[in-house]
Amino acid sequence: MPELRKDPIIGRWIIIATERDKRPSDFIIDSNQVKGGFCPLCSGNENTTPPEILAYSDHADRLTNRPGWSLRVVPNKYPALVIEGELNKQGEGLYDRMNGIGAHEVIIETPDHTETFTYLPPERMVQVFWAYRDRLQDLGKDKRFRYAMIFKNFGAAAGASLEHSHSQLIALPILPRMIISELDGSLSYYHHKERCVFCDIIRQELEQELRVVTSNDKFIAIVPFAPRSPFEMWILPRQHCFSYCNTEHRDFRDLAAIFSECLRRLDRCLPNVPYNFVLHTAPLRSTALEHYHWHFEITPKLTMVAGFEWGSGFYINPVPPEEAAKFLREAKID
Repeated sequence: MPELRKDPIIGRWIIIATERDKRPSDFIIDSNQVKGGFCPLCSGNENTTPPEILAYSDHADRLTNRPGWSLRVVPNKYPALVIEGELNKQGEGLYDRMNGIGAHEVIIETPDHTETFTYLPPERMVQVFWAYRDRLQDLGKDKRFRYAMIFKNFGAAAGASLEHSHSQLIALPILPRMIISELDGSLSYYHHKERCVFCDIIRQELEQELRVVTSNDKFIAIVPFAPRSPFEMWILPRQHCFSYCNTEHRDFRDLAAIFSECLRRLDRCLPNVPYNFVLHTAPLRSTALEHYHWHFEITPKLTMVAGFEWGSGFYINPVPPEEAAKFLREAKID
């Protein structure tokens, strides 16, 4: 029988459509190719991107905006928001508007066009997670910005327009609705129980072992109780931490290890599946939040958001999370 499940953080309801129950092999994955041709993100093409904001290199004598880098951050050539100017907030009757001020950056994860994030060497993946922290800390100094969202689109169906492995950052002058919902929901839970809801989720998942995909000393990966998408995964620090920027450098190796394992398990179950991942963290310049817990959400692109979903706010998931976690746990990987 189908089942309705409620997300314990934001109260979102999900329909687990068990009568449509699917195994990984039942999903038809469309071509995951993005448009080929000239790639501005490849090493040697630095002059075709805006000037770099940040670069890591093993070569002490490397010149700025030249080859020799292992990771590079540049402004998006076609930004959703622009960094120059003032917000100029205005009211027009009951409507509000402001200038589209923000930052839109591209984190180029590798100089090699053929490498994918899933199979990056551990040290290089650590660099990516460190670059996220560097950029969040730097943008947090700009008082115009309240939040910075880091996300990755892999595959054409997930919104990637370039094949070269990269992720993006958009700094915003307002808080996204999803983050507001998480902050409000977790604060309500904290007022009621005086505990972090994310910490309680981690404790229960470790006890039940029904939806745990994998874990290590510092992090845990689960399929959430009420997932929007088949094979959705969350990666959370096992100890309470409200801001990604507070993560210790030594912990990034464990983060890279569990992230790589999760993506390799996903790739084994659903080869070359398009996906998005998003970093959920506290707003910029937040002080200690006892109720909030930063985490990554990985969402494979396997189902269609159509009329019912748009109209109701419900998602329909044909794979129970317990089964998805079992498939992912049992996937044979190197």
